[in-house]
Amino acid sequence: MASRAYSIPNLLTYGRILCVPLIVLCFFVEGKLEGSDFARWVALWIFVIASITDFLDGYLARIWNQTSNIGRMLDPIADKLLVSAILLLVAADGTIAGWSLWAAIIILCREILVSGLREYLAALKVSVPVTRIAKWKTTAQLVAIAFLLAGPAGDKVLPYTTEIGILLLWIAALLTIYTGYDYFRAGLKHIVDDE
Repeated sequence: MASRAYSIPNLLTYGRILCVPLIVLCFFVEGKLEGSDFARWVALWIFVIASITDFLDGYLARIWNQTSNIGRMLDPIADKLLVSAILLLVAADGTIAGWSLWAAIIILCREILVSGLREYLAALKVSVPVTRIAKWKTTAQLVAIAFLLAGPAGDKVLPYTTEIGILLLWIAALLTIYTGYDYFRAGLKHIVDDE
């Protein structure tokens, strides 16, 4: 059982969790190095690598038959830590501000609500499958975050990088509302039946 905890898919998940403080460190360094975009580009590449591991860990676990309880538990936690930390960072440094903050708030609230619902339903031995539109939401969210991480540094290379990131963030937020409603509608049936 201990060997399952150190399987390659789980090591990729652990690595994704370790990417969170590294990205935070990049933003801290960027704040110290005025006028330097290097730390922001490093943060973007760390995020891209973390996103690739998100696909790889589940894929490898399935094809190598190395699924484990720790992997099932940590995979969604790693995703939420990464997304939440980056949304807080880009809000703190002003990449997103004003009305755009609402898109981030919607995404964060949905993540918390769906996590709570999944935890409750898990106690009832009910699983809520991930829908295709939820996968689209995740894709839009990850691409939006990549653009927002590039932010002002990206604007110098590709004009409107930040604006594209904000637009994609709103698309992800709208998909988030829809998928959140979908999860709650599916979960509510079990909650009402259980009363």
